[in-house]
Formats: sequence, C-alpha cells, structure tokens
Amino acid sequence: MEIINQIKFSMPSLSVNESAARAVVSSFLIQADPTVEELSDIRTAVSEAVTNAIVHGYRGTTGTIEIVVRLLADRQVYVRVKDQGCGIPDIERAMEPMFTTAPEEERSGLGFSVMSSFMDKLSVKSKVGRGTTVVMRKRLGADGD
Repeated sequence: MEIINQIKFSMPSLSVNESAARAVVSSFLIQADPTVEELSDIRTAVSEAVTNAIVHGYRGTTGTIEIVVRLLADRQVYVRVKDQGCGIPDIERAMEPMFTTAPEEERSGLGFSVMSSFMDKLSVKSKVGRGTTVVMRKRLGADGD
C-alpha cells in the first residue's frame, strides 16, 4: 500500500509518556481530517498498546517503546507499537478478555479487547525475551466526514 506520510518516534517506557504518545499520534493524524470519534478510537487503542508495553512488557523496568504511524493512500491508518520487553508466551491466552499478567496492579485484562474493538484490524507478534509488536489498522471515513 502506498504510504502518504508517516511518523516514527520512540520513548522510554515510563507511565507519564503514555499521554505523550496519544498526543503525538493525534497531532499527526489531524492532517487526515478524521472524525472526533475516529481520532478518539485510535487514541484509545494507542493508549492501551503503550500501557501494555509499560506494565506487561517491561514489568517495572525501563526500556524503549517505538511507535510508527502511517497514513496510507486508501485513508487507512496503520499504527505499530513495539517493545523489546519480556514478550508474551501465549498470545492467544493474553488476548482473552479479563486475562492479565499483572493482577497485583488491579489490571482488568481488557487491553487487547479494547484495541480490537476500536480498530478494524489487530495483530500481535511476540517472542519471549525479545519483545512484542502490536500492529493496528483503521480505515477512516471515505470523505473525511
């Protein structure tokens, strides 16, 4: 697919940076003239992916989270959130609603469910000890309305 524009940035896996990730992604996507609802959906999905990397990927340590956002020719938004944390041993199980690896932090286990509900496509690849990559896509309204 033809890339119209893209942005790539990285940040330390600090919880205070979760809101910065939402803001950067939102600012970049404004050029595509998304609806308020579309922008909110993408912001929420990005927030969940970044939070997962911070809480579950790095588990109290600090690493790097890399985010790539692309605007594609067919008004599709591509978002990749990648960490080099501990990885997910069982992706299928991790994607089940209410499953969490951090119950002591009172996590709901809904991160992947939320991402999936707000985006058109979600894929997760992970290797234990090497990290996790979450790729999400969402098609914006055909005429920007």
